[in-house]
Amino acid sequence: MNRLSSIVAAGVVLAGTVVLAGTGQDQPIFKSAVRTVPIYATVVDGSGRLVPDLEQGDFSILDNNKPADVSLFSNQSQPFSAVVMLDTSASMTANLKLLNRAAEQFLLRLLPVDRAQVGAFNDKIQLSGTFTNNRDELIGALNDLYFGNPTRLNDGIAAGLDALNGLDGRRVVLVFTDGEDTSSKIGFKNVLERARDEEVMVYSIGLESEYFNGQRVVRSRPSRDLRKIADETGGGYFELTKTADLAPTFTRVAQELRSQYLIGFAPATLDGKVHKLEVKVNRPGMTVRARKSYLAAPDTKS
Repeated sequence: MNRLSSIVAAGVVLAGTVVLAGTGQDQPIFKSAVRTVPIYATVVDGSGRLVPDLEQGDFSILDNNKPADVSLFSNQSQPFSAVVMLDTSASMTANLKLLNRAAEQFLLRLLPVDRAQVGAFNDKIQLSGTFTNNRDELIGALNDLYFGNPTRLNDGIAAGLDALNGLDGRRVVLVFTDGEDTSSKIGFKNVLERARDEEVMVYSIGLESEYFNGQRVVRSRPSRDLRKIADETGGGYFELTKTADLAPTFTRVAQELRSQYLIGFAPATLDGKVHKLEVKVNRPGMTVRARKSYLAAPDTKS
């Protein structure tokens, strides 16, 4: 399902017949009779610095290894809806205040056109309940998150996908954990396929941490699935060994979301199958990160 219908940049037009209408966020909605696959791409140079000033001609797209014409491009900041899901299981007890303060750095960088919710996963799943651009309200909701023992990582990501379902424009789940999934009802494959098919970008932050498990001090390792889902959906994966890096990393995610390129193309066929995607930057020394696949299904959204 194509979720792209909200674009800020002036002059950006989807292929096909276009209808313009107002929204509650005072942004235009562009609708097209042609299925357009949106790709949000992050570009960095050899030093890892964000590159925000490329043009359409600097990019190329391969759809199942075949060149696709870029029919949509913007290098302007796009609005987004985000769910911030935090691991508040027992292993994080000593670091919860640091984690909340780090998550604040992401929330403080929301713009008026952005919307977010915050949530937590442990033996339960918790969400603040309403998307808002009120940063004070969101930061306050962080302090209402409770903690428990098991780590329902997959269920936490799935709850973020559920909350974003039906929203227009760019949608993001930002998930943090310091360990493996231990008790989810939903398998990782299901979550990965949902994020891909629903065109949701997943950013993941993993932390190695030490904690007392009741018998001895053990060191946790973040789930390897964090990198897999971030790579597949075009988000970013950050693995940390120091809590001091938490705040800068949440800040980095916000900076990336503000610096991404919106690129789109009209698929040659809508065969209902998963297609491999590859985005290239035609400049030396630069690396692009974007989602690696999409479901080539007709747009059923009116």
